[in-house]
Amino acid sequence: MESLDEFDAVVAAHGSLAHHRVQAVDLTGRTEALLAADTTGAVFLGCPMDPQAAARVRAGGALVFPPVPGLPFDPYRGLLYSPGDLYASLDEGYEATPDARAYAWFQETRDDGDVFASMLRAVHDDSVSDALDELLVGRRVVGVMGGHAMARGTREYEGAARLGRTLARAGFTVATGGGPGAMEAANLGAYAAPYADGMLDEALLLLAKAPSFRPSVADWAAAAFEVRRRWPDGGASVGIPTWFYGHEPPNPFAAHIAKYFANAIREDGLLARSNAGVVFLPGAAGTVQEVFDSATPNYYGSRGEPRPMVLVDRAHWTEDLPAWPLLTALARGRSMETRIALVDRVEEAPEALKRLLG
Repeated sequence: MESLDEFDAVVAAHGSLAHHRVQAVDLTGRTEALLAADTTGAVFLGCPMDPQAAARVRAGGALVFPPVPGLPFDPYRGLLYSPGDLYASLDEGYEATPDARAYAWFQETRDDGDVFASMLRAVHDDSVSDALDELLVGRRVVGVMGGHAMARGTREYEGAARLGRTLARAGFTVATGGGPGAMEAANLGAYAAPYADGMLDEALLLLAKAPSFRPSVADWAAAAFEVRRRWPDGGASVGIPTWFYGHEPPNPFAAHIAKYFANAIREDGLLARSNAGVVFLPGAAGTVQEVFDSATPNYYGSRGEPRPMVLVDRAHWTEDLPAWPLLTALARGRSMETRIALVDRVEEAPEALKRLLG
């Protein structure tokens, strides 16, 4: 159970909480129900409750993990983050936001060897993974990978945004690394999908006034929230960023943000959940890593049938960072050979993906 509505429905229907899991639900107003219900084998994860109720449910056989005071995040959260969650208090400066405060906490604790801090990070990341899996059940997910350096106002950014819009309109759930640059552009495109084409053109002009998150994350994020205010009913997509790269802020166009402390879990999870394939836009070391993180399970068949991989920009992937020749060499003679494609322009990527999906 991840909400008061679910809690109330279970209590009303059964009068018992035995063997249920209650996650990050404020139960301070449900003392009477907690005192009366059977809690044998129940688990309460980060649920505030009256001390009398907490003592009662423990005595009744429940396992209670109490909230941890003083943290800038909830390690037991039951739902993914929204842009508003991470950017609350942005008007006071980016440093005041939960996103920045969580990064500061991470910086303070990541190397101190404190098992309690590392446990909190692990519990948080597992909770995020659980919420992400619940969100994506039954969805066809296409990952869009690319570098954070792609600036708003450029032709490349516009192309990535149009790619995200095309994929969303085709019924795919767009998932990105959740950061700036190419990642933001794809999430923006998915956000623009329900609107007429002119909306994206206008949004791109507005965003170009703050082309990068440097020098001011606050100005960069404020421009995105201005777009969201003008067009409040955008399409949903997923961003999966990490505080490991905390200097890169999450973009506000992903409706659902699965932010992790552990980059390895985040990166593998993003690619593993891209069940309808991945489009790789030009990027640097991180994007190259993602190409081969995606290629490895395709090579070994560890996730079943190989998933499509579309690399965009022939010169980039054959000359600047020649990942394509190595990828084709790995694929030769294997089932993944028919699931990879290299295209010159981003506009060609959706059709290539469709072809590879068969």
